[in-house]
Amino acid sequence: MVEYKIKIFNEKKINGNTSPHFLGIDIGGTNTNIGISNIKDKKMKLIFSLNFETKKIKSIIPAISKAIAYAKDNYGIISDSVCIAAAGVISNDNNYVKLTNSPLEINANEIKNNTSLKNVYLINDFQAIGYGINFLDHKNKNDIYIIREKNTENIKRYSTKTIIGAGTGLGKSILVYNHKLNSYIPIPSEGGHTDFPYQNDFEKKLIDYIKKKRNILQYLTYEEILSGRGMEDIYNFLKETKEYTPTKYSKEIELSDNIAPLISRYRTEDGLCKETLKFFARFYARCAKNFVLDTLSVGGIYIAGGIASKNIDIFTKNDFIDEFENVYRRADIIRNIPIYVIMNYDVSLYGACFAASYKNYIGEIL
Repeated sequence: MVEYKIKIFNEKKINGNTSPHFLGIDIGGTNTNIGISNIKDKKMKLIFSLNFETKKIKSIIPAISKAIAYAKDNYGIISDSVCIAAAGVISNDNNYVKLTNSPLEINANEIKNNTSLKNVYLINDFQAIGYGINFLDHKNKNDIYIIREKNTENIKRYSTKTIIGAGTGLGKSILVYNHKLNSYIPIPSEGGHTDFPYQNDFEKKLIDYIKKKRNILQYLTYEEILSGRGMEDIYNFLKETKEYTPTKYSKEIELSDNIAPLISRYRTEDGLCKETLKFFARFYARCAKNFVLDTLSVGGIYIAGGIASKNIDIFTKNDFIDEFENVYRRADIIRNIPIYVIMNYDVSLYGACFAASYKNYIGEIL
């Protein structure tokens, strides 16, 4: 069994609690989180979660079995339903997914045949974030950091919203309000794989650099720019094409196998890191702006992912805001779009657990 970490949300023993419990799983290119939630009176509380490194998982089944056993042994919880949110394209029958940035494959029938689970539902990882937003408190900075908020409460509640998030890859989702369920319902998207539009010779050279490095023959997509590997490529391209004064952090970055977190960490102390984040923020804003206009999401755009939550400052500076508002027409719309950063790491688990209950009790197709 691979190593994992346990996070406890509720220490209280809940044996005999007859309210339903649901298993939610969030599988990304880097981390896999499995959690159990208690849903009562339309409120959700996570009980615990187990965290695994995705690259160390060859099959999700042993991890699921561990979570089921932990829930039963420590809390007396027996759950027969799970919703798995995976960073990949879900099959038409909602039974299979191969992760985009990992060799891991998820098969619902195999899970049912090898665990005690009777109901297994698969959704896209950004759908899970969309469901999870329903449980976040906009007044709590541990849940949502407000970059700007300009619309009225009525518009924010019912108008279309969007989610965008860069991490191992780039995800997007559209949120449409459902009055019957009194919740936002996410629409899946693979918009992270749309073409990246360069705007000048410098950006064209950056694109050619990345394509050559990664042996990409087609047009470069947004995900190759807005991701951890994209940040790394921007850094290395700048290092090769411009002169920067080395700092005490340069050697550490150069020797690291994963330089994106170090670029973020030293963004205020190292000139090359600072310049890298400026370009990254500009490209992020361009992608977000186009998505907002595509969907007319006047209810706001939510920026998800660890890169955003750990680098809040890049979204408050002119590099991001100026690019976001740089439009030929309909600046009146763009300048009034609320911008939020999701800070709650467990938003996807909330969403996956909610989707499990939503599917099981209402019978809607996710």
